[in-house]
Amino acid sequence: MSTKQLGLKENWQQFSLLILVNAFVGGMVGMERSILPQLAEQEFHLAAKTAILSFIVVFGITKALTNYFAGTLANRWGRKNLLILGWVFALPVPFLLIYAPSWSWIIFANVFLGINQGLAWSSTVVMKIDLVGPKNRGFAMGINEAAGYIAVGAVAFFSASIAHSYGIRPNSFYIGILLSVLGLLFSIFLIKDTRGFVQLESEKSTAPLLNNIFKETTWTNPNLGSISQGGLVNNLNDGMIWGLFPILLLSKGFTVTELAQIIAIYPTVWGLSQLFTGKLADKLPKKSLLFWGMLLQGSAILGFIWAQTFFAFASLSVVLGLGTAVVYPTFLAAIADNTHPSQRAQSIGVYRLWRDLGYAVGALLTGLLADFWSIHTAIFAIGCITILSALVIQLRMRPVS
Repeated sequence: MSTKQLGLKENWQQFSLLILVNAFVGGMVGMERSILPQLAEQEFHLAAKTAILSFIVVFGITKALTNYFAGTLANRWGRKNLLILGWVFALPVPFLLIYAPSWSWIIFANVFLGINQGLAWSSTVVMKIDLVGPKNRGFAMGINEAAGYIAVGAVAFFSASIAHSYGIRPNSFYIGILLSVLGLLFSIFLIKDTRGFVQLESEKSTAPLLNNIFKETTWTNPNLGSISQGGLVNNLNDGMIWGLFPILLLSKGFTVTELAQIIAIYPTVWGLSQLFTGKLADKLPKKSLLFWGMLLQGSAILGFIWAQTFFAFASLSVVLGLGTAVVYPTFLAAIADNTHPSQRAQSIGVYRLWRDLGYAVGALLTGLLADFWSIHTAIFAIGCITILSALVIQLRMRPVS
């Protein structure tokens, strides 16, 4: 007789370990977040915004495709095995960044990083959902995403500070070596697979089976389709922030230290706030949370066009972080609510495919707009697209409890 029980309290030890591992995953992205655009301009002398943002395009496409296959393979290979494989792909990343003689090496490093993020982050998301069951699903996703994005913000600030004091290479990337080794060791020796919990929840689930998981999660199911487009737009605007924000701030005359402080605010607020907004997804209508969160994002992004002072950029970064914190765990919880446990990993994989393609679309679109017109034109376009996404959710999605 199985002794497995669904619930956050019942599985707090494994849940806590997965939180720590996901913080390592987020830290790998944070290592690059504030310094690669500077590296592109200072060491590789890239001027075109499209060329500078090429690493985000490659990262986004690679991560998106990996998310899809991770969802498909999670039931077949096991969550833990995918997590371990994700960390194996992380190991070369800091060394490629440290020793890169050309920008093509940076692009190659982001292929490995995209695979790492797709496998490792997807695995930790699905494993936590498996463990907690439906009661505290939003709260669990809030904690998960909080850990990841607090780490993104903290490591982004840390690596930028090191770059300011000691130069971008090699010191800024040493933390990636530590994170990848710890992530691999924890995943091998401490994490347990959670496939057994899926069967436990399946016995009680009333969610209907999807006839075509890819098609319905992508668009034809009103709820799942609304969530997927919202996720894509969310990461589309995050790709713009990642790639253009450092360049915008430098053009305003901010110092590298001020730049690091402003850049760290958005992911840190995003991360910390999810400790609270995730729980809201268990208490309030998910449709309303998604609409207002996307509307906040779009409004904050448009505000960057007119911002001039440190206080203005910092305040708008807080608003952007809050908007993203509202939607990010809610997207995942809503996907899980609308799919049968046996199809959950695949549906989450499809959602994360479209969501992380947003990085590539956002980086490419904003790079082209910035090169042909201006950075402000790119920001205006992304802000408008984000508000339009909020309207799609409001008009198309049925209420999700």
